[in-house]
Order: sequence, then structure tokens, then C-alpha cells
Amino acid sequence: MPFMLLIAEPRGQRDTRAPSEGEALYARMVAFAEELAAEGTLIDAHALTSDTGGARVQVREGRTSIVDGPFAEAKEMIGGFFLVDCATRAEALAIAQRCPAAQWASVEVRETGPCFR
Repeated sequence: MPFMLLIAEPRGQRDTRAPSEGEALYARMVAFAEELAAEGTLIDAHALTSDTGGARVQVREGRTSIVDGPFAEAKEMIGGFFLVDCATRAEALAIAQRCPAAQWASVEVRETGPCFR
């Protein structure tokens, strides 16, 4: 069953790193994705740019609201994701524990499925 591993990192954390440090951490994440692919678990993975260029869209009663980032009320931003195929939740949690980002961010583990449950 597919599980989404969402990387929730503190907002502004990226700005505190030297470019070489950020590149080194990114390389660790790419290597982790390559490990998962070699194991046959990885479905997809992507990093996301900062939420400063993001936007939130809502449509209520026919009216559209677009709010450009960064989002002041947010303490964290989604920095990327891994979509993995695991037999059990325990297996997905074990993969999340191996994720390098767990050392500087949170890795939220969610099973995919219908949103009415």
C-alpha cells in the first residue's frame, strides 16, 4: 500500500545554512531516494522550493481567494515528499526513521486512500 512521507521543515531553516551545507543535505536526500528505488520501494519523490513562491487557493461560495506565500501563520513548510510502497505502516515508519531529513525536520507518514475516511 502506498504511504506518503511528507518532509515538514521549520520555516526559515534553509536560510540559516551556507549554500554548501544545503547542497550536502540535498545530496543525502537524493542518495536516500536512490536507496529506496534500488530496494523497489520508491514510487516517486520530489523536493519543493520554499513556500515564499507558493500560493494557497480557496473557492468559497463562488469566490476565489489566492494568498501568496510565505504564510505567516505557518511554523513549518512542506519541503518535499517520498511516495513509497510498503506492506505495512510499520515498514513505512521504518523507512521514515532512515530518512536523513528526520535529523533536521519532521517526517509525517500518511497512508494514501479515499479522503472520506
